[in-house]
Amino acid sequence: MVTSDTTTLSYWLNWRVLLCAIWVFTPMVVAFFLIRKYECLGSCKGKTQQEVAHSLCCNQPWRSCLNQIHPIWLLAYRLLSFSLLSAILIAKVSRNGFVMFYYYTQWTFTSVTIYFGFGSLLSIYGCYLYHKTGFYESHVGRDTEQGYYMPLPHGDRANVLEKRKSSEPPEEIHSSQAASICCYLFQVIFQMTAGAVMLTDSIYWIIIFPFLTIRDYSLDFLTVNMHTLNAVLLLGDTALNCLPFPWFRVSYFILWTGFFVIFQWIVHACVSIWWPYPFLDLSSSYAPLWYLLVAMMHIPSYGLFMLFTKIKHNLLTKWFPQSYSY
Repeated sequence: MVTSDTTTLSYWLNWRVLLCAIWVFTPMVVAFFLIRKYECLGSCKGKTQQEVAHSLCCNQPWRSCLNQIHPIWLLAYRLLSFSLLSAILIAKVSRNGFVMFYYYTQWTFTSVTIYFGFGSLLSIYGCYLYHKTGFYESHVGRDTEQGYYMPLPHGDRANVLEKRKSSEPPEEIHSSQAASICCYLFQVIFQMTAGAVMLTDSIYWIIIFPFLTIRDYSLDFLTVNMHTLNAVLLLGDTALNCLPFPWFRVSYFILWTGFFVIFQWIVHACVSIWWPYPFLDLSSSYAPLWYLLVAMMHIPSYGLFMLFTKIKHNLLTKWFPQSYSY
């Protein structure tokens, strides 16, 4: 339902939009600053390409958190999850059309599906490495030039890398760099999606669903799965994998939401159509409050998932001190 004409200047040139813009763009600027400060991609000035690749390279995307669990189990879980999510996504598109991607929920659900599809490919590659190199080497790690390394003092590791730089073919170095970047992107998708899933499911069940219940709205199977299955499957994958969950990568989650809001603003500035969520409507006098509330919800949403990873880390460290790897 369209509440007012969103293509007029009076809709955009007012104090409400100014405050909402501050709530949207300020976190995005901070997010860019954190990425530049803490990401290895932003702090690799002066390093060689090999050293940059080494800082990104890891076997975390396909390795399970316990050495006794074969990587093929993580692969099987990801393939099953990808199949389930893809089936739901296809069914939803078949019923509602591509207009469903007008919603943040579908953006997030699609990103979870991509995560499991991408993860399945990396797990297949990891199982190949596992079979090729054996149990011990695959859990120790691969260095930038396709060698295997144990954690070394900084100077010793630099010497080892320096010796290998001159002996490895350039094509192997480029292959390692490509694999490293894929692993890095996979981790970013995981951490961004984790926060987005917590946010969408929380907003739906805490804010939107109670209002729908008052209006005698009946939930269907696909809607329930859209707001529950993604979180359940992602938590299950988190319990099995050994991916890190650094706090500063909440930045990607913030940017993800920020780009969605900017997308909505651009669409509504061009065409006067209904808003996917009532609290996004800038004509309401409560719009700045809603925008601030949703912006603040990013911290507990990401923090809740981080808490789960901390609990997992503490429990597995206590129960399986010899085989737990993180």
